[in-house]
Amino acid sequence: MELLGARDRLLRAGRELFGAYGYACTSVEDLCARAKVPVHVFQQEFLSREVLLMALYDEVATLGLRAAENALMAEGMEDCSTAVRCRLLFEAYVKAVTEDPCAARVAFVEVLGVSYEVDNHLTTWRTMWLEFLTSEAERAVRRGEAVESDHQVTVTVLTHAVDELMAHHGRRPRQVDAEWLTDELTRLSLSMILST
Repeated sequence: MELLGARDRLLRAGRELFGAYGYACTSVEDLCARAKVPVHVFQQEFLSREVLLMALYDEVATLGLRAAENALMAEGMEDCSTAVRCRLLFEAYVKAVTEDPCAARVAFVEVLGVSYEVDNHLTTWRTMWLEFLTSEAERAVRRGEAVESDHQVTVTVLTHAVDELMAHHGRRPRQVDAEWLTDELTRLSLSMILST
């Protein structure tokens, strides 16, 4: 049997309870009962439910970013068209972040509107994605597949659209499956980047 430390048990409890019942309806006591740890241990590990929520978001966001980076570093990707790169990037990202439906719901639905601190945390991640996707848009310009433009503005709109589509999936994972998400994210990004 797998033996998890208190922090990992609390992360798992947060993923399960926030994902099933929602952040607002889950207390520290609920989390501690599920994780089988005393409240003082929770406070030592996370200080607050918000800190736990941000840690859960970070797990999913890191999985998605690493998957996208790995897809773009794969052999032969330097020679691929922007359309192929976008498809493979989003395919890898979507697969990574939707593998656990509870984690996806926490990361894309339960984090919304919680607090100023959580919003700032999400903004930090959005900034990383902004840089990442802007560099892809600039690559498309260098290859002659897109025209010179203020791609940072375009990509800012794109990152918000990605967030909304991922939240849509988080609310309805059975109706909004990974393949549909990949198709929509690819179509949207190409229409915004290649037409500018």
